[in-house]
Amino acid sequence: MVRHLYVHIPFCHHICPYCAFYKHKPGSLANEVFVDALLSEAGMRADLADYDLQTIYFGGGTPSLLSRKLIEKLCRGLVEIFPSDNLIEWTIEANPATFDSAKAQLMTEVGITRASLGVQSFQQETLTVLGRDHSPDEARDAFHDLRNGGFENISVDLMFSIPGQTTAMWAADLECAIALNPEHLSCYNLTYEEDTEFLQRHESGELDANEDRDADLFYQAIDTLEQAGLTHYEISNYARPGFESNHNRAYWSGNDYLGLGPGAVSTIQNQRWKTLPDTANYISGIQDNQDVRRELETLTEADKRTEAIALQLRTREGIPTGLVPRPNPVDSLTQQGLLSEMDGRIRLTREGKALADPIAGMLV
Repeated sequence: MVRHLYVHIPFCHHICPYCAFYKHKPGSLANEVFVDALLSEAGMRADLADYDLQTIYFGGGTPSLLSRKLIEKLCRGLVEIFPSDNLIEWTIEANPATFDSAKAQLMTEVGITRASLGVQSFQQETLTVLGRDHSPDEARDAFHDLRNGGFENISVDLMFSIPGQTTAMWAADLECAIALNPEHLSCYNLTYEEDTEFLQRHESGELDANEDRDADLFYQAIDTLEQAGLTHYEISNYARPGFESNHNRAYWSGNDYLGLGPGAVSTIQNQRWKTLPDTANYISGIQDNQDVRRELETLTEADKRTEAIALQLRTREGIPTGLVPRPNPVDSLTQQGLLSEMDGRIRLTREGKALADPIAGMLV
């Protein structure tokens, strides 16, 4: 049974130099023909499995860039195609300056229950380094527009370890976010991804990387946000009780999910594929009833075990001890204070959280 749906909407008014997701400027493609293609693909995939949707996630790109008319058509079309009586969470990623209170209200009226607001920073200096095209005031206004539009579950995205960012600047970002009283916060460590402008600038020596700075700002976020009443339930994510992201927790738990749209990934019954990451050819392929799936692969038990360790170790629940056959470095890592083993599960300690990825690599 597939209970989770992801829809990729690749349009961005401005291309951020650090982002590695499939995206591009709208051009003439952010129109009804694109939404029709998404709904047609949904119809094609409806017979791949049994569906009982519990979560839907609109990611990008900038889904909130779509017009009110297109958002309404897409939302109403999806619930006509997929059983969704048991839907508990419907998220849309939103960027400041791409919506107002009227569009936010329309989103809630058509069933969207959660917004993930891409703020990244409340400091103009940091926003400039990141190449963001909104101001701190526009970010605050966007949050209030979501509230005024009826959203009772809002997540704010922040980034840290950005070149030039000090502990004081990061503290100010965290305090600004807390002052808005969001239900959820995501705090992402800047990384230099393939095929991005930032990676090129890093390799040329213009942008630095500093693991000590990464760790300092990471723990600063933990201390500040936990003191504000949010729970650190995954390495990059914090929530007030009951507001954890159900969609993302499904990913981390290894549940099946369907992805629609150019560049989206799906995993159903051990089969994984990526949809053609080319919006124009995606649309024409769907119109011609072609198979727009690419990179089809069958996941082995070893693949699933590796992914389970890598993803679940990042969560507060940790991993079952049975995922890591003996002999293994668990005892040594426990003695070093990086892991704890209790009640049949292995979890990262506070000291281990900053080393989640290398520790997972040692356990797979």
